[in-house]
Amino acid sequence: MSDLVSFLPWQVEPARAWLGQRERFAHAWLLHGLPGIGKRQFAMAAAASLLCESPIDQLACGHCAACLWLDAGSHPDLRRIRPEALALEEGATASSDDDAEAGGGTAKKAPSRDIRVEQLRSLGGWFNTATHRGGWRVAVIYPAAAMNAISANALLKVLEEPPEHTVFLLVADAPDRLLPTLVSRCRRLPLSVPDSQTSLSWLAGEGVQRADAWLAAAGGAPVLARALAQAGGEPCPAWLGDFLRSLSAGASFDVGPTADLLEKQAPQDWIDGLQRLLVDLSLAAAGAPLRYFPELAGPLGKVAHQSSPVSLSDTAKWLSQQRAIAGHPLNAKLLVHSVLQRVALACAQAPH
Repeated sequence: MSDLVSFLPWQVEPARAWLGQRERFAHAWLLHGLPGIGKRQFAMAAAASLLCESPIDQLACGHCAACLWLDAGSHPDLRRIRPEALALEEGATASSDDDAEAGGGTAKKAPSRDIRVEQLRSLGGWFNTATHRGGWRVAVIYPAAAMNAISANALLKVLEEPPEHTVFLLVADAPDRLLPTLVSRCRRLPLSVPDSQTSLSWLAGEGVQRADAWLAAAGGAPVLARALAQAGGEPCPAWLGDFLRSLSAGASFDVGPTADLLEKQAPQDWIDGLQRLLVDLSLAAAGAPLRYFPELAGPLGKVAHQSSPVSLSDTAKWLSQQRAIAGHPLNAKLLVHSVLQRVALACAQAPH
């Protein structure tokens, strides 16, 4: 059975306990937790276990007809509702059997990163047919935050009078980013971050070198750590390390070359790096262990000593605001310059 429909090692026991309640299972579940811990894989493995005709200790057997169909992406009682762009990134085709139709897409139009209301409305006919083998019908929706107000309300109407024998699995990083009335219709299942020993052991099995550094850079999230390592580079991006070392040396940092480099990257990515840097600076200022870049403890300590904790905190809040609008910058070059200059200024102010 493919990895997509198998639980990760730290998910197996929680999944067994949860799936053991299936005789009185809720019709909608919100699976939530830190980004990068494997929530999407948990949801797909859960769908496989619910659809399995011969589960072994609550989990999918991997050999029955239902498991083989799901493994091939052709189970008639499974639907994945996800943004068109994400479906393409995951290798789906326009005719994938387990996807709700995106609707309205054309070859000339950029794939949508939203879950469209048409995708939810297209499920109507699926709800009105009997399940293929007389068991469950499962709809997996991810990321749930990709639903706008219209599509979220369309799902809310379905959950108010849920179809028989149907389970909805919604995947989200944070419930507070979803429509409150939608959250109220779901049972919550929080998924925890595995302990570092479990994560490091799994990363080693995945062939990740310097697993401890990558795990730290991912904030303790092992699936994200693997993705970062496979993408290449360093746990701390080279530009961010150069930026930090320049600040620690007391040098005047020329934002021009770095801005030219970052202007070509997605704003959310480099702003995220700066947010992690500020978290570590605040921790260093408080004498607490570093979270993301322990290998840079030396320059982090120097910068933290010369910075104002209040200024670091204010800049971190300001960065969060910039990240919220980073997907639609009016001027990418201006955004990069203003952000780098603001962070550099915060790191150069001596404490009062």
